[in-house]
Amino acid sequence: MKKISIALFGILALILTACSGSDTYRGSWKATDAKGEKFELFFNAKDFTVRKSFGKKEKFEYSQNSVQIENSVSTYGIQLSDGRRYQINFPKSDDESVGLIKDENGTPLYVISRKNYLKYEDIFKFN
Repeated sequence: MKKISIALFGILALILTACSGSDTYRGSWKATDAKGEKFELFFNAKDFTVRKSFGKKEKFEYSQNSVQIENSVSTYGIQLSDGRRYQINFPKSDDESVGLIKDENGTPLYVISRKNYLKYEDIFKFN
């Protein structure tokens, strides 16, 4: 009986922590959209803020609903409290400081970087 209780507690703890955002994308990001507009994003465990270049700030609650790792490329699925779904994708297997935020159809919305404002071409350029 004690083993069953411990197992159930472990499963419950896993479920509760699975809903919060991954450490991989938590923190501060510089973001650029397709039009070249610049934003600052900050991900906490259950919410994130978007600050537009002219200072307007919006806050969104989210939960992480998926993790996919294919060929060492990580993609995290998040769902906002209003039902919208996004993907946070790290296309370079050796660099999680640069990524993309895509809509639920896979269309890139933002290029994100820990250090610089980047464009889509900066991630996928030929060396």
